[in-house]
Amino acid sequence: MEFSTEKIEPDIVVVRPVGRLDMSSSPELEAVIQRSLTAGDLRIVVDLQGVDFLDSSGLGVLVSCLKEARRAGGDIRVASPAEQPAMVLQLSNLDRLLGSADSVEDAFRV
Repeated sequence: MEFSTEKIEPDIVVVRPVGRLDMSSSPELEAVIQRSLTAGDLRIVVDLQGVDFLDSSGLGVLVSCLKEARRAGGDIRVASPAEQPAMVLQLSNLDRLLGSADSVEDAFRV
């Protein structure tokens, strides 16, 4: 799995994973998000457009990081989920908790 980050506004960072977000790659996603939180970037959008598979360990990392962000006064949202990740988010009702948006730009406008 590959990850990239981009600051799109002074207080919003976009994390873009590409590939399968599963047990082997979710610790790396957690590390990327934690680095952003530690750097003071408390509003994070995880762009799931490039993620073709999401399992429970990926969901667990998203929820864990969401808790950390909210404790620090921030938030995490997901955007542009592909078909399989969108279905997993909907079935687990985490699309509501994570504020799933159709695009990165809409993530903090939802």
